[in-house]
Amino acid sequence: MFSPRDMPSPSSIFSAYASMTASIMLLRSMANELVPQPIRAYLFNTFRYLIKPRSPTLTLIIEDSTGIARNQVYDAAEAYLSTRVSPENERLKISKSPKEKKLTIRLEKGEKVVDYFNGACFKWRFICAESEKNNPNDHTTSNISVRSEKRLFELSFPKKHKEIVLDSYLPFILEKAKEMKDEERVLKMHTLNTSYCYSGVKWDSINLEHPSTFETLAMEPELKNAVIEDLDRFVKRREFYKRVGRAWKRGYLLYGPPGTGKSSLIAAMANYLKFDIFDLQLGNIVRDSDLRKLLLATANRSILVIEDIDCSVDLPERRHGDGRKQTDVQLTLSGLLNFIDGLWSSCGDERIIIFTTNHKERLDPALLRPGRMDMHIHMSYCSYQGFKLLASNYLEIPSEHPLFGEIEGLIEDIQITPAQVAEELMKNEDAEATLEGFAKLLKRKKMEGDVCENYGTEKAEPPHQQQSQSKRRKVGCKQKRGVGISKSNIGVTQRRTRRMRRECSF
Repeated sequence: MFSPRDMPSPSSIFSAYASMTASIMLLRSMANELVPQPIRAYLFNTFRYLIKPRSPTLTLIIEDSTGIARNQVYDAAEAYLSTRVSPENERLKISKSPKEKKLTIRLEKGEKVVDYFNGACFKWRFICAESEKNNPNDHTTSNISVRSEKRLFELSFPKKHKEIVLDSYLPFILEKAKEMKDEERVLKMHTLNTSYCYSGVKWDSINLEHPSTFETLAMEPELKNAVIEDLDRFVKRREFYKRVGRAWKRGYLLYGPPGTGKSSLIAAMANYLKFDIFDLQLGNIVRDSDLRKLLLATANRSILVIEDIDCSVDLPERRHGDGRKQTDVQLTLSGLLNFIDGLWSSCGDERIIIFTTNHKERLDPALLRPGRMDMHIHMSYCSYQGFKLLASNYLEIPSEHPLFGEIEGLIEDIQITPAQVAEELMKNEDAEATLEGFAKLLKRKKMEGDVCENYGTEKAEPPHQQQSQSKRRKVGCKQKRGVGISKSNIGVTQRRTRRMRRECSF
């Protein structure tokens, strides 16, 4: 039986403690002297690993981007998890656009979802972290801060299911999200947002609701069919592009006077192919690196549009109203060309690149060479055939009318755009009064001398090939009214429909 008299005295305990502490300090000093620091660190980490409790759970981090490109797993998970919400969820984001058939449901930050696959339980959690930091593109002394946002999903599951997740579960989510996207396909129009992104610039989108189609375009049948056939041939030649060693892309140059329907043609192409549109304004971009990030963030099966390219690529002469000096601008023409047909052009499939300009002769020859702009489409003044289509669309009248003969004799010699024709046809609901007013307009324009001349889209001829002014006018009209399609260096002549209104423009 233990008694109090057998207990050591406090002085004995203190003496033993002091002796043990001294021994430990001596051993520590000897270890520091005899054992190198890397070996000590390795032994310490090994000891910690052996005594640390093991977690049976593995957590995968799925971020919204992988460096400079979108993370397809994140996008697929976002769509898939919207179908797995439960009564336990407390906060959800709901939206619906006019063209969408169903409500769009997304998780709010911090929300969790439990999913089951092949008998295994998987736990998802959506995380959205925000912070502020200085704008990397701002070179002034104002040090403007931009809000930074990082979005990610955490996927947690037992470690024994790792192979199931990587080999079956995640591929299943990718395929399921693709099916959902195809069923509820809504075309999007993307534009730049420079005020809300941790990388400086990003794409924002709205639904593309432009009604333009090839059926409503004021184009002659052979020209329309040629463009459609070129698009059909492009989307069917995946293996061909791979076999010949070329990036799966197609370039179009739309050039001609303002109001000839370049925007309407772009919208018709997007509606026909079911491709999203990315509207790129080069004036908002400072560096080639920012341009690459944006272009890599564009989706496959999309149309990249750069309007008024003759104004956008005059980079050395660019001026800014926000105080930036010209030396701050590091966006170059070579950086743009490198993405069009350089090494960066292979970063994506089934993409169409469209440049528009009012003045083809002002473009740098490097933009026009074969392999960059594969088809040049000349957007021309309205022809008689184009007028008949517009009259049928706007006034719902048959293909023949007593006033058509008079209009045919006038319109072929007048410079009038499809946008101007459309505006005149909208002034009155009475078809007869509208056609009479349009005929009067053509007569007035003819009296004022507003007849067809070359718009300046063709290169100047050598002096020995120049024609007289009267003959040049006649030839100019024929060039404007004629129908022709060419690839690479041959121009494509076209009659167009009404100018797209700005509220629907891109």
